[in-house]
Amino acid sequence: MKRIVILISGRGSNMQAICEQDLPGGAVVAVIANRPDAAGLAWAAERGIDARVVDHKAYPDRASFDVALAEVIDGYAPDLVVLAGFMRILGAEFTRRYEGRMLNVHPSLLPAFTGLSTHQRAIDAGCRVAGCTVHFVTAELDHGPIVAQGAVPVLEGDTAASLAERVLAVEHRLYPAAVRDFVAGRLTLADGRVHRVATANAGAQLLSPAEA
Repeated sequence: MKRIVILISGRGSNMQAICEQDLPGGAVVAVIANRPDAAGLAWAAERGIDARVVDHKAYPDRASFDVALAEVIDGYAPDLVVLAGFMRILGAEFTRRYEGRMLNVHPSLLPAFTGLSTHQRAIDAGCRVAGCTVHFVTAELDHGPIVAQGAVPVLEGDTAASLAERVLAVEHRLYPAAVRDFVAGRLTLADGRVHRVATANAGAQLLSPAEA
């Protein structure tokens, strides 16, 4: 059984989407937040999942927080660490610790629009499509080998909020599928790229605007 630890900072809607999906051969064993008021903690605890807090404000710097967070994560001996709306930049030593077994979802079609305000930046740039990317985490922010991407059209009159809502709906399908693929051993890393073992039930894949 592959053990999964999920990191959140808020309500954790992607965390909920993953926990509510069937994950053959895998189980979410803990949800950890860097904020004690993260709403997703109560949701997880109500479902019998260990809910822990490592408050970043309790540590003098990023490095000491990373050490404390890693100690809590390692207590669960995870096979996979999932960032689901975790709004803290993690240091290079931390990301190396979980290299090849830590996933993130970013609300843009990487490598475009790393960082924040992705939806407004896509609208301002005149993009015709936007979307999200599931990727393995590396020390470089919002980079790393791409597992899957999903696209939605940018509509006339879209606001950042309306576009974000449609992209989030795609994240809720794409991210659990990527986690299922990892748990099933369908994802391999070679030469900085993700390769998927072909099976009849392969999950994460590129979603077209029509499918999204």
